[in-house]
Amino acid sequence: MKVKQALDLVTEAADTVPSGRGARARENLLREATRIFALKGYAKASTREICQAAGLNVASIHYYFEDKPGLYRAVLLQPLVNVGAQLTQLDDPALPLEQALHQLMGAIIGPLAGDDEESAWQTRLHLREMLEPSVGYNDLVAQYVSPFHEALVGLLARHVGARRPDVALHQLAFALVAMANDYCMSRDYMNYLCPELLGRPNAVAQVLERLVGFGCALVEHEARRRAAAKASRTTRSPTGTKKR
Repeated sequence: MKVKQALDLVTEAADTVPSGRGARARENLLREATRIFALKGYAKASTREICQAAGLNVASIHYYFEDKPGLYRAVLLQPLVNVGAQLTQLDDPALPLEQALHQLMGAIIGPLAGDDEESAWQTRLHLREMLEPSVGYNDLVAQYVSPFHEALVGLLARHVGARRPDVALHQLAFALVAMANDYCMSRDYMNYLCPELLGRPNAVAQVLERLVGFGCALVEHEARRRAAAKASRTTRSPTGTKKR
């Protein structure tokens, strides 16, 4: 699936959201469900508890999400939609590497700038899913994450001079995403070890600038490694001996 198709799914999901009072009720449900699912997991979270926390009756879940699985899917989908909506150009062949990494990493660490409690719960819930995936999680990843991952790998292939994506480029893509992801996954740990890292003025912007620089260096390293390997192959004859 291409990035445009994934973005079409993002738009479709956004179009189903009601407006006005209905939107506020739905947002309350999503916020409280995110927190309770993150704390207790899907099985132990009670729909009654979620509705009470949101100040709504138990019929609200059926009205907005059909059932508990539908609510859980919407909770998992929300951060994926938010990130995907910011990656509209990732598969553009003309997109410069630095700009692409800025777009990618900025989308991932963006919630850090607002000190958003809901984003922290979303991160915690997705970390739980990574460790113990629920039945529908892999489907969401296939629909909303895989297209952007494939676009990133294709972009890396262009910038390292590879004819086609390979396992090493997938590894590089995972490394780039992991650098940004760790600021969300390990924020409390970072604050304990180095409080000034994220506590200073314009901290997120400075972190993003460094991450983009680190990312460009990783891509340049991979490009040099491939160029050296290619040069080594061209200096050898078909019998395996070096040409003179």
